[in-house]
Amino acid sequence: MEYQGYDKNFALTGRTALITGGAAGIGRAIAELYVEKGARVALVDRSEHVAATAAELGENAAIGIQADVTDSVDVHAAVERVVAEFGRIDVLVNNAGVVALDWAEELSEADWDLTLNVNLKGVFLMCQTVGRHMLESGGGRIVNMASQAAEVALDKHLAYCTSKAGVVGLTKVLASEWGPRNVRVNAISPTVALTELGRKAWAGEVGERMKEKIPARRFVYPEEIAGCALYLASDAADMINGANLVIDGGYSIQ
Repeated sequence: MEYQGYDKNFALTGRTALITGGAAGIGRAIAELYVEKGARVALVDRSEHVAATAAELGENAAIGIQADVTDSVDVHAAVERVVAEFGRIDVLVNNAGVVALDWAEELSEADWDLTLNVNLKGVFLMCQTVGRHMLESGGGRIVNMASQAAEVALDKHLAYCTSKAGVVGLTKVLASEWGPRNVRVNAISPTVALTELGRKAWAGEVGERMKEKIPARRFVYPEEIAGCALYLASDAADMINGANLVIDGGYSIQ
C-alpha cells in the first residue's frame, strides 16, 4: 500500500471511538482529547455517572453507556448501540480495569477472578466484538491499556501483573492476525497515574518512595497518557502495530 501521509494536527474528525472505563480518570482524559480533535466518543463504564460524563463532553459529541465489560451480553449490546448511533467504530480504547492488592499467599480466589475478568477477559470480549466490525468495515485502531506491571514484578500485584502481561500478549496476537486487514492493535503501559484514585493511593511517604525508583522522579498525568492514545489512534501511527508503549519515566529499564 502506498504511503498517504497523515494529518499533522492529529485530527480525528469524522471518526468514532469507543472508550471503556470512560467515566473518570484516564478514560475521561482520552475522551476529552479525542473530542477536542473532532471525534465522536462512546463511553462504556459500570458507573452510573457515565451518562453525565458524556453529557459534559458535548451533546452531539458523546454518549454514555452503562455496561459490564466482563459480560458478553452487555458488551454486544453496548457495541451494537454505538454502531446504531454513530454508524461505525474506528477506534477502541480498552481502559476499564481494577486492582486488588495482597501478598501472593494471601490473595483470595475472588480477587484473582475479578482482576482477570475485568482486566483481561473484558479486553478480549471488547476486542473480539469491536474487531469484527472493524474487519468488516475495512480497518480500525485498537488501544489496550496495560501497565508497567506487565513489564516488571511488583509486590502484592500478582493478579494485576498477570492480567496486564496477558493484555500485552493478547495485543501482539491480534496485531499479527489483524494487521494484514488494516486493524492496528497496540498497548500503552503507564506507571502510577495521577488520577483522583492514584493521588489517594500513592499519597505521602509511599508515593515518595515509589518516585525514587523512577528515573524521571515523578508519576504520569492522565493527559500524557491521552496524548499517546491520540497518537496510536491517528494515521501517524499506521506502522505501529503490536507495540507496547511504556510511559513510566524509565522505571522498567532498570
